[in-house]
Amino acid sequence: MIKIFKYSFSDLMRSRWSLVYLAFYLLLGFVLLFLNNDLSKGIITLMNVIVILTPMIGTIFGVMYFYNSREFTELLLAQPVKRSVIFFGQYLGVSISLSLSLIIGLGIPFLAYGLFRSGVIVNFLLLLSSGAFLTFIFVALAICIALFNTNKIKGFGYAILMWLFFAVIYDGLMLLSMMVFADYPLDNFALVASFLNPIDLSRIMILLKLDISALLGYTGALFQRFFGTNLGLIASWSMLVFWTFWPIILLIRKAQKKNF
Repeated sequence: MIKIFKYSFSDLMRSRWSLVYLAFYLLLGFVLLFLNNDLSKGIITLMNVIVILTPMIGTIFGVMYFYNSREFTELLLAQPVKRSVIFFGQYLGVSISLSLSLIIGLGIPFLAYGLFRSGVIVNFLLLLSSGAFLTFIFVALAICIALFNTNKIKGFGYAILMWLFFAVIYDGLMLLSMMVFADYPLDNFALVASFLNPIDLSRIMILLKLDISALLGYTGALFQRFFGTNLGLIASWSMLVFWTFWPIILLIRKAQKKNF
């Protein structure tokens, strides 16, 4: 598995698109900090970019890598190597390479502007960890979709639709349901619904850590009461870990049964 991971990782790190992804965050970080010279404001601005962009890039890279490396995967399947080892190694290669591009791309400009001399290092680490979690989650979901769809066009379309659902459609459905059932107590519904979407969960955790939950209005006060407690923090991080592992389990089980 380590050899497969090393190959996938080095292959992606040499990829032109991985370099473009790294350069985008590098340029974005320097531009934001140059314009306002405030690390805390830069983190707030980057939050909106990361919770949307990292899932999208993870989805696109995951599904594209699976289809583009299909012949290499079939060659590996002909060897005395377990399927779980092959696909888990490839998954780690894609996820870790994208996460490193994110960390390096944003880490360099923030370090250059005195991150360690500021009081926002914890907030910055939360931002990076949330982006890494979303990358791991959506790469696994994208590869799962590709495993279920042999047709490349269908697989790519379903993967983009999955990202659109979590990034845009889910929030619209949640808002609509809260408007329709406004006369009913929806506190528990709002909490449960936030756990069912890793993008919303990451956004809420960052907003509360930055102490700007007032932007969420009434729901901000609700989330502050729950996520601001030790139980809320444990539950939210546990849910992100759960979101990371269940697509991996589904990916491995599907790979073991799929006829290549």
